Parts: sequence; structure tokens; C-alpha cells
Amino acid sequence: MFFYFDFATHRRMLRLAWNEANPATRRRYLLVLLLWVPSVAMFHSVCFFLDGVLFPGLWRTEIRTPVFVVGHARSGTTLVHRTMSKDRDRFSSFVLYELYFPSLLQKKLIRMVFRADRRHLGGRLERRVRAWEARHYAAVRRVHEMGLNQPEEDDIIFYYSCASGFWISRMPYMGDLDFYHVDERPERERRRLMRFYRDCVRRQLYLNGGDKIHLSKNPIFSGRVASLIEEFPDARIVVPMRNPYETIPSLLELVASGWKRLDWDRERVGRCLRIMAEQSFHTYEYPLRVLAEHPRTPRAIVDYRDLVADPGATIERVYEDLGFSMGDEFRELLRAAGRRASGHRSGHEYSLEEFGLRADEIRSRLGDLFDEYGWDAAAPGGG
Repeated sequence: MFFYFDFATHRRMLRLAWNEANPATRRRYLLVLLLWVPSVAMFHSVCFFLDGVLFPGLWRTEIRTPVFVVGHARSGTTLVHRTMSKDRDRFSSFVLYELYFPSLLQKKLIRMVFRADRRHLGGRLERRVRAWEARHYAAVRRVHEMGLNQPEEDDIIFYYSCASGFWISRMPYMGDLDFYHVDERPERERRRLMRFYRDCVRRQLYLNGGDKIHLSKNPIFSGRVASLIEEFPDARIVVPMRNPYETIPSLLELVASGWKRLDWDRERVGRCLRIMAEQSFHTYEYPLRVLAEHPRTPRAIVDYRDLVADPGATIERVYEDLGFSMGDEFRELLRAAGRRASGHRSGHEYSLEEFGLRADEIRSRLGDLFDEYGWDAAAPGGG
């Protein structure tokens, strides 16, 4: 059980940083990549190795029927994940701080520190952390509820391995860095990445209870569905489907707002956004294509409109599709959620033209899905 580090991608990131035209950005990138990332990765490596020595029961922990929520960002993946995560008797998920500390030893020490803080200091440390959290995630929370103890995307666990898609939010070199198309990588490279991920999931199950089921949500995992099924043959896959007239510009708007601090020229930003838009078409089509090639893999395809109209009833159908029974307590929790969600409407309108997109192009590229889900009624301009 060794910590994974993507040396090839790290070298590529260093070359891109060295050639960055903005001097302040170049210095910041090089500082992070030459000092901070290697130091943290080395610390994680030592702790990761110690896990196997200090916790021998880890080797006997099995991963059974894990559930992976994939699909386009902004399509309801978070709502599905967080709703199902409330079934705590059944599911285990990573919360955000655990993703930045992948070692079992690290997680146990952090939990021990906060137990001692509550017992002996009246929660003084916890209050300071919560105050920092409120400041740090204030801007993000306007579009995505984020917190250190919130279930979050497993992909973050690869951050200090230089293998996480979250690097694109800091170094948006779309076309030069590719964290998405994992299924297209050489077999040896792909298997190393997935074995490390399995080891991380195993640690989380050991921590939360070996009888639980791992529950994961990652839009970027849409590009590695085949690898997930290969590594976890009894996996279950959930794919929310939402109108691309809404999801694609919403995603581009979100990432573009995060890139503004880089002071890149509009042409450069636009080029990266066009590559991301092209990847969006793959995100819609590829998971469905892989699932069609694996008919034995249980799956649930979720219409976003059903999800926001009645999340309780929709999640019940997801359980049925995945072959899970549902406890009475969680069923009642879902019904209450369904009553609260009744009448929900999104108040935001998305502009395709702002990102150089045309409704007819999206309709042409994803025509089969438009026909299946009846998305034409929501075409911009009433089309």
C-alpha cells in the first residue's frame, strides 16, 4: 500500500508553470509545485505506509457493491450523493477534510484531536476551524454548499498526487493537462491510479465500518467508468441527466469565474472553455456507452426534473434500480425531503452565446438524448 504520485503529470505541470507569461503566476505555481506539493506528498507517503503496519485489520477490509454517481457537473450529482449519504447505516463517504488527508493514521489523529478539544477545551479549536471554513468557502457556497465535514468528490483525494481534476481550477491548461480521459490511458498507468483509489476507499471503510457501502460522487469520473467497473466488478453506477442547455453554460460560468484571478487574456480563456465544452459532450455520452457494454452492471439513470420535483420518490427508485432495500427510517427522511422540495424551481437562466455555444450544435451532438428526455421544449429562445 504505497502512496501514488503522478510524476509525469507533475513534470508537465512544472514545464507549463515555467513557461507561464505572468511573472506573479509563474512564481506562485513554481512555489506550490516545487516545495508545497512534494512536501505534503512525502508526508502522506510516510503515513500511508504506516497504515499497513499500525492497522493490520485494514488488509482484511473488503469493498462490496460500491456506488459511483457520475454524469455532467451541475446535473444533480451532488443532490443524489448528499441525499443518499444521509442513509448512514448503509453508506460510507469521504467528507472534504478526509480527502486532503488520505491516510487512515491521519484521519484517526484528526478525530482524536477534535474529541479532546470538545472534552477539554469546550470546542475552542472547532469554533476557530468553523470560522476559517466560513471565510474560505464563502464565495463557493453561493453555487455549491461546501464544508470540511460535507461529503465531497473523491477525486480530491488525488490532489497531492498531481492526478486530480481540481488542478484545472488552479492551472486551467486545458489541452495540455488532462485528468478526465483516464480510460484512454495505457493499462499500466490506469491500473496504478485505480489501485491507489481502491486503497483509499478501503481505509475509509475501515474507519467508518467495514459492513458499509462506499458511496462516491464525481463528474470527472465520467471519463473512467470502464476503469471503475474493471477495478470494482460489483460496482453500481448512477447517472443524473439534465438538459445540457443548462448544465454546460453553468459549468463554464463556474470555472470561468474561478479563472479570473489568473489575468489571462480572453482568447486564452476562451480556448480552454471550448475544450471543456467539447469534453461536456463526451461526459453525456460516454457513461451510457460503457454501461451498454456492461449490461450486468446495475445502474440508475435519473432525470433531473424528477429529482428536484420529488427527491424522495426519485431516490427510492434509484435504490430499486441498484438492488438495495430501504429502511423505514431513511424512507421517512426521504418523504420529508420530498415535501420540502415540492415546487422547487431554478431562478437562474444560462447564456450559451456568452461561451460561443449554439443551441443547434448541442441539439445535433446530443440528439438521441434530446429525443429521449424531451429537452427541446427548453431550447433557448423558446425553440
